[in-house]
Amino acid sequence: MKGKLVVIESGTDGSGKTTQFRMLYKTLKEEGINPLQIDFPDYENPSSILVRMYLRGELGEDPRKVNPYAVSTFYAADRFVSFQREWRQEYFQGRFILADRYTTSNFIHQASKFKKEREKDDFLNWLWDLEFNKFELPEPDLVIFLDVPPRYSTKILQEKEDKDIHELNLDYLRETYQNGCWLAERLDWKRINCIKGERLRSVADIHQEVYSVVSKFCNIKKL
Repeated sequence: MKGKLVVIESGTDGSGKTTQFRMLYKTLKEEGINPLQIDFPDYENPSSILVRMYLRGELGEDPRKVNPYAVSTFYAADRFVSFQREWRQEYFQGRFILADRYTTSNFIHQASKFKKEREKDDFLNWLWDLEFNKFELPEPDLVIFLDVPPRYSTKILQEKEDKDIHELNLDYLRETYQNGCWLAERLDWKRINCIKGERLRSVADIHQEVYSVVSKFCNIKKL
């Protein structure tokens, strides 16, 4: 019996995704659901060493110039190790799995490096086959995409120390955001508009919409 796999994604760093992930986890617990929370990359695991090298700029300081096929295998291997060691059994016992990023992050970040739609399609087909067929990772049941344009998220990133090569490259962040929006529409992700007028919606307001989407999709009833 397979569980439910719900993923929280965003097109840019500094979107408030981790905050929404934690709030959703807390609310689900309060409603009697016992989700298993996972997040990627798994920086505490040795399996993420190549990811960490990439993000530190050791393979190139401009992320747009580092081979997306190679980088995707780094992230995919980290997910495979996590699945095999930490949540495979739980998933096949019917557990609710809540993920902060997943394969969908590879879709957003690495596919943004392609300018021609045909090349992007070829890459996405390859990546889907690699992770879900070859590596046999579970496909997500629901992907929630937090839509925060870069002009808002970069303000939050300015306060962060020790930025990685993604966070240091504003052009790259704009491209990943645009690609994320395109993917959300194409792959039928649940898109949450985090802007109202010219201002960011409140954290609580966004959370209410996120929880509403998850509760309806998973048929969660208040106790």
